[in-house]
Amino acid sequence: MQTESQVSYLNLPNSLSIVRIGTAPVLVVLLLSPGKTLSLISAAVFGAVCATDWLDGYLARKKGIITSLGKFLDPLADKLLITTAFIMLIPLGRVPAWIVALMIGREMAVTGLRAIASNMGVVMAASTLGKLKTVAQIVCLVPLIIHYKYFGIDFHFIGSLFLIAAFVLTIWSGLDYFLNFFKKYNFPGD
Repeated sequence: MQTESQVSYLNLPNSLSIVRIGTAPVLVVLLLSPGKTLSLISAAVFGAVCATDWLDGYLARKKGIITSLGKFLDPLADKLLITTAFIMLIPLGRVPAWIVALMIGREMAVTGLRAIASNMGVVMAASTLGKLKTVAQIVCLVPLIIHYKYFGIDFHFIGSLFLIAAFVLTIWSGLDYFLNFFKKYNFPGD
């Protein structure tokens, strides 16, 4: 494995994360007033770009080009793309605002906890529940973005069912991060 100083920051895994970040504004435009066709295109773009999340991590590990920038960009790209999709679906009536608010609140709380842990010299790696949460959110968002019926399949209904699972995993994994942190480390007072 190469040392970080030997690795170019503009490598393929980091470039894939940058593409995911750049797709968020594209998704905003696509979801401003989507009909049946634009919803399908939006879902295809979202799904394809989300697939690069797995690919960039795989390539970084396989080629030994894991960088601090990549460790920062990868979760940022996930959160930006997923929260953008959720927020854009609120005015379309495809997701309840309160669910989105709680899910984004969880992301902010865990990010804050990671900052506190980092200040203490503790690295909080993504947990299995956290990874499952991200997958569940993507899986629920694709049919919610499609929204319309195709081939007799009610994609909105399917997405709504997956949304319940994604919501439960989101809250559960957030609580898990906090409980594990407080169990494992003595939290210093101010």
